[in-house]
Parts: sequence; C-alpha cells; structure tokens
Amino acid sequence: MPQQQKTENPKTLEDQTRALGETRAALLNMLEDTEEARREAEEGKKRTELIIRNLSDGLLVFGADLTLQAINPYAEHMFNIEQEAVLQKSLKELKRIPTLKELVGLLEKERDQIFRKELNIGEQSVVEVTSAPFQPGQGAPGIMVVLHDITREREIERMKTEFVSLAAHQLRTPLAAIKWSTQMLLEGDAGKLAAEQEELLQKSILSTDRMIRLINDLLNVARIEEGRYLYQPSFEKIGGIVKSMVESYQETAKQMKISLEFKAGKEEAPRVLVDAEKIRLVIQNLLENAMHYTKAGGKVTASVSHDTKEVQVSVADTGIGIPKEQQSRVFEKFFRATNARKVDTDGSGLGLYLVHNIVEAHGGKAWFESEKGKGTTLTFSLPFKKEIADFLKKK
Repeated sequence: MPQQQKTENPKTLEDQTRALGETRAALLNMLEDTEEARREAEEGKKRTELIIRNLSDGLLVFGADLTLQAINPYAEHMFNIEQEAVLQKSLKELKRIPTLKELVGLLEKERDQIFRKELNIGEQSVVEVTSAPFQPGQGAPGIMVVLHDITREREIERMKTEFVSLAAHQLRTPLAAIKWSTQMLLEGDAGKLAAEQEELLQKSILSTDRMIRLINDLLNVARIEEGRYLYQPSFEKIGGIVKSMVESYQETAKQMKISLEFKAGKEEAPRVLVDAEKIRLVIQNLLENAMHYTKAGGKVTASVSHDTKEVQVSVADTGIGIPKEQQSRVFEKFFRATNARKVDTDGSGLGLYLVHNIVEAHGGKAWFESEKGKGTTLTFSLPFKKEIADFLKKK
C-alpha cells in the first residue's frame, strides 16, 4: 500500500509565519527598549558623575563595609590626596593618611548616626562635616559624607568678635568716667542742685548704667565666641550660690511687689566644679529676667535639686511667658520675644544667650517650659563629672 504524504494546511502555515513575524517584531522592540534604557542609564550615570565632579563641596561615599567607594575632585583637593590612592580603602587604612586622620576618627565615633560637626583641616581651614546613611539599592546602607568649607565664615565671625571686643573696651572707660562725674554732681560736689537738675542727673546715671551693662554683656559674648571664658574653676556648692543670689535680690523684689523665694532640696547637693563668677552671672540673668517680666503681685521661685548624676537649678515665674511660635529662638543672640519688647524696649536679648553658653561650657544643659500669660520655668543642669575638670583647664 502506498505511503500517504502529509500535507500542511495552507492557512495553518500562514498563521505560524505571521506569529513568527510578530514574535520577531516584539523581540526587536524589546531590544530597542533595552538599548534605550541602557543609553538613558548611561547618560544618567554621566550626569551624576558630572554633578559630583563639579560640586563646590567635598563628597565621600562609603559602602556598607565602610570602604571608600567614591570621592569627588573637591574632596581630593581639600585633603591633598588622589582617588587612586584611597578608593576601596577601609577606615583603618584611610586613618594612616595624615590629612584624613581627624575625619576618619570622627566617622568612627559617630558612624551609626546622622551628624553635623565642624572639623579643622590643618591650621587654616575649617569644614562642616555632614554624615548620613546612604542606601542606593536593596543592600545594607553605607555612609555619604559632605564637606562644606566654612573657613571664610569663621574668619568673618572672628573679625566681628574682635571688633565688638575692641569697641566695647574703648567705650567702657569713658562711660565709667561719665558716670563718676555725674555721680559727683548729684552728690553736690560742684554746688547745690535744684530738684529738676537732680532728676536729670538721675536719668543720666540710669542711662549710663544701662550702657555699661550692655557693654559688659557684649564683652562676655566676645569672650565666649573667642573660647576664653572660663578662668577660675573651683568646687562650689551650687545651693549656696543660688541662695545668696536670691537674698541679694530680696530688696529689689520687695520694691517691685514680687514674692521671691528659694527652695533647697531635701539633701544638700555635692560640690560641682564650676567657674563661680560665671555661674553667678547665669543665676543673676535668670532672676532678673523672671522678676522683670513678672507683674506686681506675682511670684518668682528659685530651687535646687540633684540626683546621682547632676545638680539642677530652676527659676520659675508667674510672668508674661513666651509665645509658642517663638520658643525655638529663646537662646539665640539678640533675640527678644514680641511680648517682652512691649514690656521693656531697652533689653539687649543677650541674657539667655549668655546663660546657655556658660552652662554648655561647663558640660551642662539649659532648657525651659513656658506658656504665654502663665509664666516660664528656666532650668539648667551641671554634671558631677571629673572630665569637666580637664575641659575647664583647657580654657
């Protein structure tokens, strides 16, 4: 029997041919899309590299294993290094490079958190170091470090501080002479005065005193910013200092018709290593602020407490309080709340700035709680730490 030949259905063959053509076209489209995506990725990479190369800040990128993965030309110039010598190096290896030693030490100390700190590079340059986790993919995060040169800003600040210090010193001597001469006139050394003359001279003395206080505050600010503010550290009983300051203001409080009280803790706090003169200035500013912005019939309470780690001093008042929207600026230099300016137009806005800086220079903290129209409680703490002794000796 003859073998039958298989025959293909023309329609079926045509369908298969068309399907193959469609598949080929789809593959070509996929290849074109892939090529386009590759070109876009390449262009994006080039754009990113161009941006990094031309950044006006230094940039270093560390991988999850803390090896250096990228560095831009500005950072190379800043540290006087070449990327070929540092890429893929670990922190331990980078620390051997003299110009990177301080930066690496900072990164090792703060590696697990976002931070922004200043760093001296050599004798002339100062940079602001900002570090943050960096996770470009799905793996473990690395670290991205941005270095912003603030040498010029710090030099301008130094020049401003020197000018303020010089001007304040030059003003203080003639003002003291004016006060002394006015006081002599008021006491009748140049002859008897009429009532109107006495009144005018009293106003002159008050204005001169206000100017002298402002100049003293400016000098204190200048010393703080020059880093030469704490001079004579000694172990002191903070409770005793606060109590004596409260007693010295009792007569003033009485004249202002304000109740001024001191509350000691159940047990006397241990001695703390401080510059006693500066701590008195802190308490003076807190008491004067509280009394100045508390109306007649109000109350100011200074209290001292402690635990095993620190001593705390609080000054609470029933005064005008601080508006909530302005509370973040309380410790800024020259800042005064709007309601405070209405009560007293002559304040300098330096008192709480001095408080904050003096306390921080002692290794302590200052904070407050306030509600507009209901009063303010300002508190500072000082640590019982031996390390503060070394810190004070450096000043």
